[in-house]
Amino acid sequence: MPGENLSRDEARERAALLSVDGYEVSLDVRSAVGDAQGEGPRTFRSVTTIRFRCNEPGASSFADLVAPSVTAVSLNGRDLDPSEVFDGSRIVLEDLAADNELVVDAQCAYSRTGEGLHRFVDPEDGEVYLYTQYEPADSRRVFANFEQPDLKAPFRFEVRAPEEWTVWSNGAGELADGVWRFAETKPISTYITCVVAGPYHYVTDSYERVFEDGTRLEIPLGAMCRKGLAPHFDADDVFLITKQGFDFFHDHFDYPYPFGKYDQAFVPEYNLGAMENPGMVTFREEYIFRGKVTRASYEGRANTILHEMAHMWFGDLVTMEWWDDLWLKESFADFMGAFANVGATRFKDAWITFANRRKAWAYRADQLPSTHPITADIRDLEDAKLNFDGITYAKGASVLKQLVAYVGQDAFMEGARRYFKRHAYGNTRLGDLLSVLEETSGRDMAAWARSWLQTAGVNALTPQVLLSAEGRIDELAVVQEAAESHPELRPHRVAVGLYRRTAEGALERYARAEVDVDGPRTVVAELAGAEAPELVLVNDDDLTYCKTRFDATSLATLREHLGALTDPLARALCWSALWNMTRDALLPARDFAALVLRFGGRESDIGVLQMLHAWAGSALVHYVAPEGREAVGRLLGEGALRELREAAPGSEQQLAWARFFASVASDEAELRLLRGLLEGTEKIDGLDVDQELRWAFLEPLAAHGEADEAVLAAELARDDTASGKRHQVRCLAARPSAAVKAQAWAQVVESDALSNALVEATIAGFAQASQRELIAPYAEKYFAVIERVWSERSIQIGMDVVRGLFPSLRDSQDTLDATDAWLAAHEKAAPALRRLVLEARDDLARALRGQACDSVGL
Repeated sequence: MPGENLSRDEARERAALLSVDGYEVSLDVRSAVGDAQGEGPRTFRSVTTIRFRCNEPGASSFADLVAPSVTAVSLNGRDLDPSEVFDGSRIVLEDLAADNELVVDAQCAYSRTGEGLHRFVDPEDGEVYLYTQYEPADSRRVFANFEQPDLKAPFRFEVRAPEEWTVWSNGAGELADGVWRFAETKPISTYITCVVAGPYHYVTDSYERVFEDGTRLEIPLGAMCRKGLAPHFDADDVFLITKQGFDFFHDHFDYPYPFGKYDQAFVPEYNLGAMENPGMVTFREEYIFRGKVTRASYEGRANTILHEMAHMWFGDLVTMEWWDDLWLKESFADFMGAFANVGATRFKDAWITFANRRKAWAYRADQLPSTHPITADIRDLEDAKLNFDGITYAKGASVLKQLVAYVGQDAFMEGARRYFKRHAYGNTRLGDLLSVLEETSGRDMAAWARSWLQTAGVNALTPQVLLSAEGRIDELAVVQEAAESHPELRPHRVAVGLYRRTAEGALERYARAEVDVDGPRTVVAELAGAEAPELVLVNDDDLTYCKTRFDATSLATLREHLGALTDPLARALCWSALWNMTRDALLPARDFAALVLRFGGRESDIGVLQMLHAWAGSALVHYVAPEGREAVGRLLGEGALRELREAAPGSEQQLAWARFFASVASDEAELRLLRGLLEGTEKIDGLDVDQELRWAFLEPLAAHGEADEAVLAAELARDDTASGKRHQVRCLAARPSAAVKAQAWAQVVESDALSNALVEATIAGFAQASQRELIAPYAEKYFAVIERVWSERSIQIGMDVVRGLFPSLRDSQDTLDATDAWLAAHEKAAPALRRLVLEARDDLARALRGQACDSVGL
């Protein structure tokens, strides 16, 4: 990443100096097919014309371009020497006029890392597919530009491609004389421009809407994927969610979708979940399901479709000025994804998923040393790349959910409508949103923003119950605590629920009160005199963002009767609270695992069950004391198999338990069963071992030495697809051999031959919890190479390596000390690199505290 960073100060200075009237971008990607052009990276021609104004004639500035070479540069008709003005990432522009025209003719490189113009060769049929991915700042890898969100402009793209290909961009396109030409866009930021090209399978539909004033809106819809995935592509469901989303957002936003067509491309080797390019949304192709998945997967896809659609207004129509206010689009889109899922689709329990899954992501991020306010301090592009995190997305969405309750849904939506109309095609800061919400709600938003948007950390809320001699509540209070590092005590609007068992044994709520928690201790006067509860649930109904704690009676009740809770949201909130207690070393990890085994089989929400499986697996790997791992692992394996056999044949629960069983299987009998299920010599009634499940069974077999290279090669021959190749690479790296680990390390660290997807697969296979001693020698190697990797590789690959290869499985004080030594010796390392190492250190320290808690009594 040398020389490619851009600071906030530089961006502000350039924005104060320049305004952009338009771009014309011409790409020639015919070089994507056929043999490479000799030494160096495979490249394509990129010719860009930028028309822009400068309010200080005679001043200097720069354009952004990351390219192997520049053929020609002209500024206002003057030819400039590329060797003098281009340094590999910037083009110096001196003596600017009031009105300027810059033309840059460059050879840009196809990407293998998912950044820029990514080139993928399908191993199944040899076809080549291209797509772009830019956020936050990789459009400069495809064409010269001013790479910052507040220099918006209209764009015209034209693309020359192989004859048999189709090309898509943000605007509608036509092919004439061998050139695809696309309609000019509205003013948008560089990072949401897009090109998709190749022999994609393409399906069309349309959306129509007649508004109250009689105007009619028609949006052409398209959806595409690789030809090899076409048999699995359920485009009808994608279009259904898309139409439901457009109806919902038009109802609530009162601003017609402004970008013409709406294509959705499911593309290979994608680093993100999706990207909100207006008119040309891109998604990871894993959202096309090759095998049987649970309802939670379809809900997750719907949430992502709606999240990206919300961005058409929050992010594309109105865009943050700089990445400090990234939350202005991501928090809103994350909130709107769940809000629209519940309000418009078949997924009426999406707020349960939000409470259980999305907020878990936020709670973890908010307790890292890198935690930050929702409105963050983003100094440069490397900071920006790392801030697409659980705080910006899920904590921000949680806070917006509170804000809706605080100002009222009608006032909130009216504020959004005014925000769109007032700032359409412009850029905003925090104050712009707060001002419209103050107008519509009549509330002072400044204090709320200071508490919730401009401070970091998560509060913990614990009930205190005092009973009278008659067994009724004498006083119930909510105690609020904060971490020493972030001591802010915030105002919380919470519901406090009281639960007890019925005669039939169901654990149900019999009393509820809403209260404004403010300060260290708040009395809930409304519940005084109520009968004594068996469970007090603070933050019932998930109204606020906090860690919920339990009093001793409530915790004892959950240990014995958690499965008797009849309300699925209350149950999900209790599970989430218990997991936070495990991570905070307040509940032994073996106890959490036992709770999952005791009550998981009664969990009706499939998304919650799958989250419990993930948490139980994490507890075993990271938080169970070393001396107890074998016993807990055995219990999890036995319990998972029992639930697998008892689950209804063909049910989602059966599939979920099958996958969990495979993830914890370790002894000879368990591995023999997996092998038998693969070979067809073993059967479990109703369990369809499809291709995706076959790979899930093969990884533990490979990791335990029960599936060698020949077995994995045979499986690839059976599934000779891009997905199959990723699975095979992961399984190959999982094998318990020193030579295998050395090869995997070299492929990821010492070579850049692997694509981003295969780097990810190799890292996933390399780090196996059952092979701690085998990979222990790589801890020292890790600290010796990460600074070089960060400096030489793209930021995406750098993040993958630094996060994925951190020696977290060598969970000892020695590793913690080695991490501290590296940090002390590299105080001047790139801040983003130090942040990643600090986060990994914190996770390790947390794991060691959890293990200490779990070891008590062993």
